[in-house]
Amino acid sequence: MPLTLKTVPCLRDNYAYLIHDASSGRTAVVDVPEAAPIQRALAESGWVLSDILITHHHDDHIGGVADLRAATGATVWGARADQHRLPALDHLLEEGDRVTLGNESGTVIDVPGHTVGHIAFYFPDSGLAFTADSLMALGCGRLFEGSAAQMWDSLTKLMALPEDTLMCSGHDYIKGNGAFALSVDPDNLALQTRLAELEGARAEGKPMATVSLGVEKATNPFLRASLDYLKDRSGQRAATDLEMFAYLRDLKDRF
Repeated sequence: MPLTLKTVPCLRDNYAYLIHDASSGRTAVVDVPEAAPIQRALAESGWVLSDILITHHHDDHIGGVADLRAATGATVWGARADQHRLPALDHLLEEGDRVTLGNESGTVIDVPGHTVGHIAFYFPDSGLAFTADSLMALGCGRLFEGSAAQMWDSLTKLMALPEDTLMCSGHDYIKGNGAFALSVDPDNLALQTRLAELEGARAEGKPMATVSLGVEKATNPFLRASLDYLKDRSGQRAATDLEMFAYLRDLKDRF
């Protein structure tokens, strides 16, 4: 059976994700911006938390780890490279390591750029990828620590996953990301359709930060940096794919 996914809004615009394996009863949470909403979601579902998976060190992703760990006794997993600035870790992770949750095993993917120690978690059997602030819905994270080359390499890794993979990002930045995407790719019909659908989802109070990789590749300008059409439209005809990505990231920073 695939893992059951529950999206938990936290803080102002963050998301945490609960994933539950029914056969074993094990439940993990990916990132803990704050503990209380996650504890409420666990109680509503009748699930017992067994594992905490951390993507990166920013406070809006780890701020509730200590409280949640104290309340549940959950095991904490995070990047070996970032252990000096993460809550105490029970398991130190590197690219290619496995995280087992009941009958399913997930893979750790190094995705530096937003931070240098950022990791993502990919569960292939359930078709779930938790990308936090690397690949984001209609965008990507700011380059606070890493380089454009690192982020482009990270996005390239994620783009290689199956297109039906559900990408679960860390924030609802849809409004700003969508406006920027439309400014650089205004003739993209798939983007126009997605933005209209997102407006409907927002009106209904639905989570905004999960979407298939296929839709992301068709609408997210940062994943379309290799397209000649987008380079030509942006006046970057001679740019390499990396140069085009860096151009778009800088443009978004000033948008």
